[in-house]
Amino acid sequence: MSKPLFMMLILFAVPPLAQAGLLDYLKDIKQSVTNEPATGSKSILSEATIADGLKQALNQGVEKSVKQLGRENGFLGDASVRIPMPGTLGKVESGLRKIGQDKVADNFINTMNRAAEQAVPKTTDILIQAVKNMTLKDAMGILNGEPDAATQYFKRTSTPGLRTAIKPIVQSATSSAGVTDSYKKMIGKAGYLAKFVDPNSLDIDQYITDRAMDGLFLKIAVEEKRIREDPVARTTDVLRNVFGSLVTK
Repeated sequence: MSKPLFMMLILFAVPPLAQAGLLDYLKDIKQSVTNEPATGSKSILSEATIADGLKQALNQGVEKSVKQLGRENGFLGDASVRIPMPGTLGKVESGLRKIGQDKVADNFINTMNRAAEQAVPKTTDILIQAVKNMTLKDAMGILNGEPDAATQYFKRTSTPGLRTAIKPIVQSATSSAGVTDSYKKMIGKAGYLAKFVDPNSLDIDQYITDRAMDGLFLKIAVEEKRIREDPVARTTDVLRNVFGSLVTK
């Protein structure tokens, strides 16, 4: 088992609290792994065991990302994922703001983000299933892959299912959040600017769905980066189980 592999598991397997002295602990573990003879003894953990730890950590990362976005202002209050006015409505938005109708434009943007916040919690099961379906090869590829390897795995395996699952929820959410009404009011206030809008060229539900997925993957990537790079503290059962047989007094 390579040293980078064991170091990566530490980062994936525990919650995000920094702890002084943990790096020294990691060095001790790495030294233990380095000095351990490759005899197949119980003190050498299998890649399958390490993959199980990775899966638990990824589940935690997914749940955290979904929780961040699936609450009030999860999208609207976060500039990195906030859903903006669709590009095709740019002239309408600009015109409204020039004539002091900022509130009309802002209300439409707000309702789109509220719809996304309502829809995202429904993605958890799909992403968790993607983790369950992860093969040993997938897990090892993530551990030893690019900084966003886990995020790319989710995109590759979950995008069709997410899009299918999210859009009906978005359609319902756009109704409850008042997106359609806000859109109609905005176009009504736009006056002559409305001529720049082709009502058949804009699928608001699809637009919100796509932007919600973009935001979700962005947050998963942020969480993956944190897991890969930050020293962590509070030991979970996974960490104890994985490294208990490696570090003995």
